[in-house]
Amino acid sequence: MSPVRWLLDRLTAVGELVTVRPVSLYAAAVLRIGYGLLYLTFLLREFPHREEIWGPESPWTPALAQQLFAQTGWTSILTLSDSHVYFELCYALAVATSVLFMLGWRTRALSCLFAVVVTSFHARAIFMTDGGDNLVLLMALYLVLTACGRRWSLDARRIRRRAAGHNIPGPAEPGGIRRRLRAGRATLTTVVHNCGMFVIAAQICFLYGSAGLYKVQGASWGAGTALHYVLHLQLFQPWPALSQVVDEHTVVIAIAGYLTVLLQVAFPFVLFGRLKYPVLVMLLTMHLGIALLMGLPLFSGAMIVADAAFLPDRFYAALPASVRRAVLRSGLRQRASSRTTPGIGSVPAQGRSEGSGRKPRCPLPDRHGDATTLTTGPER
Repeated sequence: MSPVRWLLDRLTAVGELVTVRPVSLYAAAVLRIGYGLLYLTFLLREFPHREEIWGPESPWTPALAQQLFAQTGWTSILTLSDSHVYFELCYALAVATSVLFMLGWRTRALSCLFAVVVTSFHARAIFMTDGGDNLVLLMALYLVLTACGRRWSLDARRIRRRAAGHNIPGPAEPGGIRRRLRAGRATLTTVVHNCGMFVIAAQICFLYGSAGLYKVQGASWGAGTALHYVLHLQLFQPWPALSQVVDEHTVVIAIAGYLTVLLQVAFPFVLFGRLKYPVLVMLLTMHLGIALLMGLPLFSGAMIVADAAFLPDRFYAALPASVRRAVLRSGLRQRASSRTTPGIGSVPAQGRSEGSGRKPRCPLPDRHGDATTLTTGPER
């Protein structure tokens, strides 16, 4: 095959991949559910402190926010009014939007509203949060482009019910213009969705790669002592005693530091093979450790949800059946264990009278002359 022919075949395959079939629909649904739930948890966690962070009486006043907006070009719906009632309404709207977006109700409109909510709250107090919402902000903007409501959503459920209720074919359309418009709309939606998912994947790869390369330049990461200093930062010590216990294992700390750099640098290069699965598991362990030892659950949760975008749709499609089989298997084990006879160490069955339907136990001598007890089953 000539190089030109090979190149044309590859370009045709890429064109079909982008325009014919939407990719990673289940992964997009996981991103929608994950970030909706994560931001809902964030808003509920900060509910007692909402006035200090985003309210009109916050130390970062609306006037200071407006001065920053003039320099950065950001904007926020929270600065449109200084009224406390308006702020409470915006907060209630943010909570309701997160819930509905997570459930997948009218996802096309709710994805845009969710992006506006996240952008507004992030821009209103950009210096007041711990920075874990930066990735949530980026993903909220990218999810607007995706068809994240086609799986595991109220929209998908409504479409299935509507299709089940209209099994009878309707009258033929008067012309082909409507069909062409629908086909063009479907193609455009597919292209935008696929591009959105590719941008999300590229963003995560860039994040890991740049973080790993930045760590390589540091002397403490090269010496294996970076995590030692991280564990002694008082600002990121939710449990100082636990950090002290972990820091006592110096060899493990050094290996974890080197492994962190290796995983982050190698992440973009292992996505097209089976090696990505153990890498994703190790990254999951790393983020859980960050959430536990450094007290950054929002950042860790955002990264874990982002990593879930690289699992194939066949994994998510088989997940409900696997969970049902596991639940059924555990139920069968519990019933089987409840029906087993008492083993050694249990209280032996007591003898009954002759009218009870069981034979009495009688001592029988064994080959060594000792007496043993033999219990026979019920008469049949």
